Amino acid sequence: MSFPFVSPLRIEAGENAVQKLPDIISGFGAARVMVFADPGVVKAGITDAITALLDQAGVKYDIYQDLEPEPPVAIGDKAVDHLNEFQADLVIGIGGGSALDIASAAAVMSGNEGSIKEYLNLSGNKAFTSKGLPKILIPTTAGTGAEITDIAVFSLENTKDVLTHEYLLADAAIVDPALTYSVPPSVTAATGVDALTHAVEALVSVKATPLTDALAMEAIRRISGSIRTAVAEGSNKEARADMAWGSMIAGLSFYNAGVSGVHALAYPLGGMFKVSHGEANAVLLPYIFDFIWPHALPKMQMMAEALGVYKSGMSDEIAAKSAVLELKSIVEDVHIPNNLTHFGVTRDDLPKLTEAAAGQTRLLSRSPKQYSHDDILNRYTAALEGKLTVQK
Repeated sequence: MSFPFVSPLRIEAGENAVQKLPDIISGFGAARVMVFADPGVVKAGITDAITALLDQAGVKYDIYQDLEPEPPVAIGDKAVDHLNEFQADLVIGIGGGSALDIASAAAVMSGNEGSIKEYLNLSGNKAFTSKGLPKILIPTTAGTGAEITDIAVFSLENTKDVLTHEYLLADAAIVDPALTYSVPPSVTAATGVDALTHAVEALVSVKATPLTDALAMEAIRRISGSIRTAVAEGSNKEARADMAWGSMIAGLSFYNAGVSGVHALAYPLGGMFKVSHGEANAVLLPYIFDFIWPHALPKMQMMAEALGVYKSGMSDEIAAKSAVLELKSIVEDVHIPNNLTHFGVTRDDLPKLTEAAAGQTRLLSRSPKQYSHDDILNRYTAALEGKLTVQK
């Protein structure tokens, strides 16, 4: 069996890994650096540590923070314009997934003509011809995996679309759990379940390989074993390290194996109801696996083991159902709503959500159980009512 595996050129991970930043910048020979930073990261003072390191590196820099969660294309285009005006030769992204996505997109778009909209996966008509500027991505949440994937997500009117190309891969990723200590419980929960979703969807993907399986299993173990503690005790270094490492390796797994049904149905939920990506994944997670588990029994048994709910002698069916119930328990234990009504969704909204989700063919094609239009509507209905077919 042969299979490809792709990752960033360089990964620095661990406590105080961010101190490697001057060395990495020196390796690129950069003199002018554009930093795209979440406003919340700036307010929290995290960028002060970054600017001190940039001063140490002896480079000129500009901090750009006109960013927002779930960014529309217009926000991305403004970031590209600012980058070009500054004439940077290196890009740094620091923050949550949206900040890293903007940094990646801007770095690549700086070498290509036109608007981001023209390069979107589902609706664009242009292909990248240049890699653009080198980029260093530094996450401050443990969840999106944006630092090691080639996907930048943008909100459209009723759904989301992505830029996806190997050019968007970071030239260097720095994963430092110390940068996540100040993340509030609600964000820790949403981003943590997002990372868990990446791992479990990669595990059951039809494009999974032995390497992506190994990464997914380790990510599931670390995240499921530490997310409750990380949410309840944000200063717990061991839990934060598990979440940061788990998020990164979940990203490596899903970047190569792909995600599917949860993300396909979450994109319209985020687009239409402005639900954060992590919460959208979380609220849908158990209902999607309630649907696909009979079609991925060996992988579901593996998942149950990684989640810590497998017991010796369990049948594959019981193990699979136990895994589904544990996914539901994790979402509830970290205080994320377990039904769509909490987000203002009504039964009348389900047809338009279904129509939009059905268009996410890139994602749906990776599912071990293919979705009909009625299947998608059924999953949204289950999530609206908060009902699983699997019972304890």
